[in-house]
Amino acid sequence: MPPPIAALIHQYRDLIRQFSTFVGVGLAATSAHFAALALVVEKGWLGPVAGSAVGFVVGGVVSYTLNRRFTFESSRSHAGAVPRFLVVALVAFVLNGVLMDVLVHRLGLFYLLAQAITTGIIMLWTFSGYRIWAFAHRTGARGA
Repeated sequence: MPPPIAALIHQYRDLIRQFSTFVGVGLAATSAHFAALALVVEKGWLGPVAGSAVGFVVGGVVSYTLNRRFTFESSRSHAGAVPRFLVVALVAFVLNGVLMDVLVHRLGLFYLLAQAITTGIIMLWTFSGYRIWAFAHRTGARGA
């Protein structure tokens, strides 16, 4: 018989708390991403795919700052965390461009809907990459 839900929640409470914080930070980063995307597209400065790239960078700065501090409470120095963050973010950046191109240009979705779908997919990759590698505690560091 599977354990009761309360026992599972208790067992994984740290992971649940961390993921919940990640989602909250993600909402802030996504808001910055969408604001930049909508601004450059609606002003006619860039198309949806290039505008999404600009928004991705803006949201990435918000994401790094808040995730390092609040979600992962990283013990890595910026010199150790930034390159790892950038590797995970670079993969996410490529996924973002590919998915936006497919959803907007191939499937004809409205660019903000396409970005919402893309963001949900990419969230799974970035949480895993940041948690396991980019912001993982160094051996011997704070509480590791």
